[in-house]
Amino acid sequence: MRRRLLAALTAFATLAVLAFALPLCLTAATSRTQQLISGRTGDADRFAALAATATALDDRRALIREIDRYHELYGEAVLVVDARGEPVVNAGVDLTDPAITAAVSAARRNQRPATPERLTPWGQSTVLIARPIGSDVHVDGAVLIAASTTAARTDITRLWTVVAVGALAAMAACTALALLLARWVLRPLAGLSTAVSELTASLPSPHTPATMTRRHGGPPELRAVAESVDTMAAAVRDSAAAQRRLIDDTAHAMRNPLAALTIRLDSLEPAIPANAAGTFHGATREVERLTGLLDGLLTLAVAEGRDLTTPDTCDATQIADDRIDAWRSAYDDAGMTLQHQPAPEDPADTAVSAAVLAQILDVALSNSCRYAGPGATTRLAVTTTPGWVSLTVTDNGTGVPADELDRLTTRFYRGSSADGIGGSGLGLPIAAALTSARHGHLTLTAVEPHGLTVTIRLPAAVPR
Repeated sequence: MRRRLLAALTAFATLAVLAFALPLCLTAATSRTQQLISGRTGDADRFAALAATATALDDRRALIREIDRYHELYGEAVLVVDARGEPVVNAGVDLTDPAITAAVSAARRNQRPATPERLTPWGQSTVLIARPIGSDVHVDGAVLIAASTTAARTDITRLWTVVAVGALAAMAACTALALLLARWVLRPLAGLSTAVSELTASLPSPHTPATMTRRHGGPPELRAVAESVDTMAAAVRDSAAAQRRLIDDTAHAMRNPLAALTIRLDSLEPAIPANAAGTFHGATREVERLTGLLDGLLTLAVAEGRDLTTPDTCDATQIADDRIDAWRSAYDDAGMTLQHQPAPEDPADTAVSAAVLAQILDVALSNSCRYAGPGATTRLAVTTTPGWVSLTVTDNGTGVPADELDRLTTRFYRGSSADGIGGSGLGLPIAAALTSARHGHLTLTAVEPHGLTVTIRLPAAVPR
């Protein structure tokens, strides 16, 4: 990619410089050529006027003197002929040259000889300038100047050299800028590829290496980044799967010993002395808490597995009614009120199975029942928006400090309001994982002046 980027930028810069330099060189050469031809044409017209005066006065001395002085000063040949084409004054002109003869004949016919549009450093050494003597109707002869182009070609060469040096400098600057730009563009890609490779290397290595099924096209640097990202994605998937398997295996491996311990504790209860009953019941509660913690870990492992192979749907309003009925007695025992807002008029079918939605609602209702406190009121509402179904569980209980809201969905985190109250710290993380696995969102917001709202936003079911 670096080579291609440099080649493209350099080619663009080259075209831009040439588009400026070439017209400038051609314009400068044309201007210098016209300056030469215009000046020598003026000299030829002056000699033609002198020749006409000399013919009229029959005195050519002034004409010969001017032409000799001109020849000595500029070193250019000058020829004056009469109406019959016979030489009158000749200062260095080769009369045997066919080009000289043709230019004089054209001038005697009142025609201008062809002159170059522009000179070049390697062009012709002389330019023939011929002018008639007399008026357009009566021509008395012709004047010819073999103008040297040496000075003009030297000026053109000098100007072209300056333009070429400037163009090369501009191209060098553009090339350097293109190199810096290429480095600036590609440096983040190299850093990203290195960071991804280091992150991939830090992940646990899978038992079987990941096989890359996709072949990326494009520049080598982008292909390297894409392959690194693919490798990292495969490693992350393997690592997450290994983590879930570890949690699942560990929880399953510990359930049997805990179940056996529970049975033995139950069998020992009749034999426990009265003075040790408190310690015994405390141990029993710890075993029950540990069992609940393992059950939560198993549920979380399943929730984070993102098993979306079952395209089940359910009526969120009906599930909400069922969970209200199931939890009403628990709220009554806790001295709390559980309410259900009227169902929405629009269908509230959501793309989540009834079991999963019930599990998510149970977490939200259980937390409210456990932590809101006696006398609190909990309200469950179902609302619909285009493409979404939202369920909110709102209570006016003790609430949660604002700085703890974002951490309530973290594993094993328990807020300050849960001190002295049972719980594993896995309920809301499980609900959040189940919601996220179904492309939904679970958010926690504080209620003024006190209380907590749990909002569960799930995608609506696609009508069949």
